[in-house]
Amino acid sequence: MTTVDIDPALIAAAVEWARQDPDDGDRAVLEAEIAAAQAGDRAAVASLASRFAGPLEFGTAGLRAEEGPGPGRMNRVVVRRTAAGLATYLLQRLAGRGAGEPVDATADAPAGQRTRPPRVVVGYDARRGSKRFALDSAAVFAAAGLETILLPSELPTPVLAFAVRHLDADAGVMVTASHNPPADNGYKVYLGGRMTDDAGRGAQITAPSDRDIAGCIDHDAPVDSIPLAADGWTVADRGIAAAYRLAACRVLDPERTGHRRLNVVYTPLHGVGGAVLPDLFEDAGFERPYTVPEQADPDPAFPTVAFPNPEEPGAMDLALAAARERGADLVIANDPDADRLALAVPDPAAGVAADEDGSAQGAAAGWRMLTGDEVGVLLGSHLMAGLRPVGAVVGNSVVSSRLLSRVAAERDVPHETTLTGFKWIARVPGLGFGYEEALGYCVAPEMVRDKDGMTAALVAAELAAELADQGKTLLDALDEIALHFGVVATGQLSVRVADLALLDAMMTRLRLAPPATLAGEEVVETVDLTQGYRDLPGTDALMYTTADDSRVVVRPSGTEPKLKCYLEVVRPVQAASQLSGVRAEASTALAALSASIGAALGR
Repeated sequence: MTTVDIDPALIAAAVEWARQDPDDGDRAVLEAEIAAAQAGDRAAVASLASRFAGPLEFGTAGLRAEEGPGPGRMNRVVVRRTAAGLATYLLQRLAGRGAGEPVDATADAPAGQRTRPPRVVVGYDARRGSKRFALDSAAVFAAAGLETILLPSELPTPVLAFAVRHLDADAGVMVTASHNPPADNGYKVYLGGRMTDDAGRGAQITAPSDRDIAGCIDHDAPVDSIPLAADGWTVADRGIAAAYRLAACRVLDPERTGHRRLNVVYTPLHGVGGAVLPDLFEDAGFERPYTVPEQADPDPAFPTVAFPNPEEPGAMDLALAAARERGADLVIANDPDADRLALAVPDPAAGVAADEDGSAQGAAAGWRMLTGDEVGVLLGSHLMAGLRPVGAVVGNSVVSSRLLSRVAAERDVPHETTLTGFKWIARVPGLGFGYEEALGYCVAPEMVRDKDGMTAALVAAELAAELADQGKTLLDALDEIALHFGVVATGQLSVRVADLALLDAMMTRLRLAPPATLAGEEVVETVDLTQGYRDLPGTDALMYTTADDSRVVVRPSGTEPKLKCYLEVVRPVQAASQLSGVRAEASTALAALSASIGAALGR
């Protein structure tokens, strides 16, 4: 029998974790793995080494990892330690003792607000451990003396973000892994109330708050040393969802109430959007959407999709098949926590005739998914008429298309470009609309200072219904934009790596040997965003613009072991009769651009 070397310290750490793990299931998994490792099972040794390689790093995205025992996974021990650290941070900030925060953040608040304890709202989605993690967090917060409000059921992330502002909370915690694989979970933190300025009230955390919170987390704290309250938190009234819906309806133009006739197919992709969006549409005066029955109820296994992300191949097949059968005008999809929105529209030129067996190829026939950039410019253009008179700003991330900025300039609406992520987009002063290409849209920043796939769906439906009354479609609206600003094609090349060090190596390769040409066009501008760009702070990204106005932005992913290349091609078009040909040309150019940057990366 082959001998397997096992680090005694690894086994000791695992045994100690199992001893104090409050979760029976996790403890049983770990004890079985310890026994298997001691019996010489290489896979068990490797799994233990992965679990105990180090604690999860708390950052601006909070925590996100596979559920399971060990400091490198999402579990009740990690959640309790994180909740205790967040409670410490909030209490220190309130007392003016937080790292980097020597001044009392409540100095200008009325005396009653200065003396009340921090208020925190906790929400959770329908993933396997989410409710348990939320309850543990509430127990830790209440024991620490925080005024704690637990949302009443599994609800979307935008409802939690809304509650932070609506309830004047100092912080919010959302237990969710969004559109990650079924095994994952996460812990997302928002600041509000007395803990931030107006621009960040109800937004996701940024530096230095992430570092300050991380500095308060004791990764070695014995779990039984963290006080837990048996009660003392408040469960929010179920009317919180109704309050969200009431506020959400205000994003619609009251002068356009006649344009609400639309046949919509909806899928929440086994997530929690179904608890809110269908009622929201009815409240707004639309017909209740037809919800795909196989994907209507929350299910943490996500059984009908390979990956619970509407951008992934096959995820929309059931919705598209239902839309074909029902003659729908629009397909709306949310990701599992409903902060993202995907749209599909009828397009006779898309796909092929339906297969007899109803396969995926047939399901997509006659329908086209809109890209995040297409939806972004449609929503932004639609809202600009109302934003211009009040001087509101539109914005998008630097990796998103430049088209929205050009439309805004034409319509005399201020535009801002931000770093990637809604923690930056939501903080744009005077924001009226913001988006990023990864299906994230903020259409009501005074209500939800984050991406919100449900209010965005409402605005998209308003636009689609208004166009339908004019005998037009969303594709017609995109054609009109293209005729004025040119055909814009966007895409992404992702390079997944097994070793995170390879990401640095690829970025270094580009910095040492930047491409002189891309897709046969001279690179006329190279920008290293680590040095900052215009008014943007520094970030690890590179941007190349070519002579034909094509652009590539390269950056490491903030949440996955990937290098991402964001591609954009712009082609002028003179007449509607040329659109089809120019779009085909742009698509070919986009493929060439992808191949060219791939070669520059050594692929």
